[in-house]
Amino acid sequence: MASYDAVFIGAGHNGLVCATYLAKAGLRVAMCERRAAVGGPVVTEEVWPGYQVSVASFWMSLLQPRIMIDLDLRRHGIEVLPVPPGFQPFLDGRSLIFWDDVERMQAEIRPFSAADAAAYPGFVAHMQGLMPILRRLLFEVPVDPTTGRLKDVARALGLAWRFRDIGPRFYDIWDLLTLSAHDFLGRWFESETVLTAFGCYASGSGGNISPKTPGSAYVLARPLLREGGTAAGPGGLVRGGMGSISKAMRRAAEAAGVEVRVDAAVERVIVEAGRARGVALAGGETVQARAVVSNANARTLFLRLLRDVPLPEDVVAAVRRIRTDSSCFKINLATSALPRWSAYEARGTGNAHPGSVTIAENLDELEQAFESARRGAMAERPYLWILAPSAFDSGVAPPGRHVLSVFGGHVPYALADGAWDEAARDRLLAIVLRQIDRYAPGFSQSVLHAQVLAPPDLERMFDLPGGHVHHGELSMDQIFFRRPIARYADYRTPVGGLYQCGASTHPGGGVTGVPGHNAAKVILRDLRR
Repeated sequence: MASYDAVFIGAGHNGLVCATYLAKAGLRVAMCERRAAVGGPVVTEEVWPGYQVSVASFWMSLLQPRIMIDLDLRRHGIEVLPVPPGFQPFLDGRSLIFWDDVERMQAEIRPFSAADAAAYPGFVAHMQGLMPILRRLLFEVPVDPTTGRLKDVARALGLAWRFRDIGPRFYDIWDLLTLSAHDFLGRWFESETVLTAFGCYASGSGGNISPKTPGSAYVLARPLLREGGTAAGPGGLVRGGMGSISKAMRRAAEAAGVEVRVDAAVERVIVEAGRARGVALAGGETVQARAVVSNANARTLFLRLLRDVPLPEDVVAAVRRIRTDSSCFKINLATSALPRWSAYEARGTGNAHPGSVTIAENLDELEQAFESARRGAMAERPYLWILAPSAFDSGVAPPGRHVLSVFGGHVPYALADGAWDEAARDRLLAIVLRQIDRYAPGFSQSVLHAQVLAPPDLERMFDLPGGHVHHGELSMDQIFFRRPIARYADYRTPVGGLYQCGASTHPGGGVTGVPGHNAAKVILRDLRR
């Protein structure tokens, strides 16, 4: 019977980050992953012969430079490829190219609204002014301000002291967390098209919100949270697909001494005298450890892996209340040609293909799509975010063939008129191809293979509750000291020696690595005592 300082339930990217930090600190660490590959949704698979597909996540925009540098992930194999800026077409033939340069972006906006073009630098300055605070907040271990214990009061005061420079920015951050994306953007912009272009990302944030949902303004900050210009290099399209990130993390973990086991599903957490002592695997083997660290979502941990452990009733009730409904889907395509975007070709940019393409015609379409999903129906005009990795990385498809990733919203977790069977998936595929054909006529004729993943499929494949990539909504009642639940947001649980390090914890989902980083700090502090 093997014994370790820490054993991990799951080897998703946050688990790999956490395990590596622990091993680099001198701990003996093992990881048990139920799937045949590490990384969870951060994975590349050969879905069809010769096609390397980023099945779920497909763009590295949030992996924090601090973590990449600490784990030396570039040396272990992460390579970001240069791609042109993103693009958004409209049916009237106009379009937007999303330049990083402020003046070039103003020129894009000006045909839609001179006033909005003039306001754009102020908007950028406002958002950039918030980023240092939000980046620091990412790496804070949430406090529980309600216990009355001296140490917790001291931690809360320490947090307040570290953020004493926030000043009037407090209200700006409060607005970002409480307003809708539409209302927040409306402080700067007036054009419906500009509001759509900047706000539509809310429809594809991985949850169940729209640009007009209160609290959705936070998504406007997410693309900016990763600091540029560091030794970690830029974010973007990763050579070989997103699985290259997980492979690099595994190499870093094993180089630090972590023992990584795949096809090793954890059946339950072993708890003795109120303390976690290890895990029992599906085959009957047990693994003992001083600490058990769960990379699984909170519902899986508390409601299944601890099903035989008496837990406080309020804890179980709080876990059951976590809102995990998602209306996002993923479609992966193998094609004989890339889409020919009419508006992009008309621009004559000098680039054969845009870096990514956003399809969102107007706010009415987005709201109609959102309401359709709430009624249990597929949206007829879904939001789409499309990337063609093979346009820039020839190794992911056979010669003369291509791979497309399509991330979209909105569809319901449960259909009102039936189950998510093959017929339903075929219907969703037809809807998506019609939507693409509106802007790239004839593209649907080039499709050779399709993998259609509705929310239940994402849940089944990657243990994402409700198909939610963040393991639960990032709303005011489910963030920071209330994530995953109140009183247990510091990566600890009611069971001694049992910790969480996945997207259920602060700061949530997205390929950031931050939950794993923060959890490692807490675990090391506890074990060193």
